[in-house]
Amino acid sequence: MNHSALDNLVRIGQLKAEPRNDAEVGRMLALARGRLVDARQTNITLEGRFTSAYNAAHAAALAALRWHGYRSENRYTVFQCLAHTLNWPAPRWRVLDAAHQKRNMAEYEGFLEIEESAIAELCDLVAELIKDVTKLVGQ
Repeated sequence: MNHSALDNLVRIGQLKAEPRNDAEVGRMLALARGRLVDARQTNITLEGRFTSAYNAAHAAALAALRWHGYRSENRYTVFQCLAHTLNWPAPRWRVLDAAHQKRNMAEYEGFLEIEESAIAELCDLVAELIKDVTKLVGQ
């Protein structure tokens, strides 16, 4: 893992260094797992499923960041840091960054265009993320 890159983000104010809190990391990972279950429920609206998948991704990515001893107040930074917290290549974390942009359009402009196939792909990626974070933290 590349802590020097994370430390550089602290220096420019994009991250805060905080001692790791294993209980918090565990709670974030449990939240991610629960939100992923919600996202896969077909009796919920597509918008609700997308929101659950997105929130699962954010919780898992934040768990990885917190495990390394950092915190961010910017959601997009949490996803971008996956390159350093889990060694995820850019094409993987950029899918989550794109989901973040869709989430912002929905939250701030009331516009969300999403298809079933996109939610399924997002859920699969989030499941991989949760698996990788689980390996990282040993839970």
